[in-house]
Amino acid sequence: MDRLISCEFNMDNACVELKFLDGSMIAIDTIAVENEVADNMYQRSELDYLIYNDPIGYADLVLNGNPEIYLKTVTECKPLD
Repeated sequence: MDRLISCEFNMDNACVELKFLDGSMIAIDTIAVENEVADNMYQRSELDYLIYNDPIGYADLVLNGNPEIYLKTVTECKPLD
């Protein structure tokens, strides 16, 4: 993410928006990402936490990382007995 000017969550369109020095912009549709990679409420909650508290980390995970592996590593789903 070279020459990043800003990264923030836009509540109006549910996108994490990255703006670069050259005028280009990337908008990550957070709803589409959740629908694609999150299998349960715990994984959705983890993604929501990143969106609101660390949008740069969220963008880096989606663009450069592997969100499925990350979510399986950091979340634990315990069925109710």
